[in-house]
Amino acid sequence: MGHRGNEAIISVRNLNNRFGTHVVHEKLDLDVFRGEILGVVGGSGTGKSVLLRSIVGLHRPSGGEVRIFGQDLAGLSSARRSQLDRRTGVLFQGGALFSSLTVIENIALPLIEHAGLGRGDAEYLAGVKLALAGLEKKSGVLFPSELSGGMIKRAALARALALDPDILFLDEPTAGLDPIGAAAFDRLLMTLREALGLTVFLVTHDLDTLYTACDRVAVLSQKKVLVADRLEVVAATDDPWVQNYFHGPRGRAAQQAAGTVQEEC
Repeated sequence: MGHRGNEAIISVRNLNNRFGTHVVHEKLDLDVFRGEILGVVGGSGTGKSVLLRSIVGLHRPSGGEVRIFGQDLAGLSSARRSQLDRRTGVLFQGGALFSSLTVIENIALPLIEHAGLGRGDAEYLAGVKLALAGLEKKSGVLFPSELSGGMIKRAALARALALDPDILFLDEPTAGLDPIGAAAFDRLLMTLREALGLTVFLVTHDLDTLYTACDRVAVLSQKKVLVADRLEVVAATDDPWVQNYFHGPRGRAAQQAAGTVQEEC
């Protein structure tokens, strides 16, 4: 790891998110640095997915500022916003693949709609993305209902990579996967980061992913980012939720497993 640079490719300042009288975020600040994998964690109701959706523009915050590549999302024209969207890829919880389209058609869709490619060219490039995500060519003709959970995640990842994004947003990508499938996904993510120079914003509850893949971890608590730093710094933070999360039985097991892997390497 160790890919963190000084350039904040995503900058969130004084972010507020309210739903009626319910305040989810209040004066939240966060930077994501070019080339890093940032893991975002927090207890239930801390607004991890809301934060992701606020950054990618799927949710309009109640206040504050979100900048991507130095550009304020709120001030962009539709054309500039469309250009910015092409530089980001999103993997949603559950994959969010179109059930009526085959895997290859799902991956090709952004290339047709946003890059203006013909179907033949789009599906050829979709096959390349399919291979990047670790799926065999024959899986491209399958429909989402015919895929295993791990295959759905990889197909959704291939679609997120379709437009060669600079930033990848992942919302619980290993949720529902068995330990072997989750570990394989973590390895794939690190390989893609190295090969493609991606910056990754990763919402997760998977401790193994945090220890294996993430350069830094941001903890959402008390309606803000409580701490964002290297995992060993975060794990030492004097906060009840942090201590229970990182130093409970599952946290100790994940730390031990990560140490074993590092020794083998």
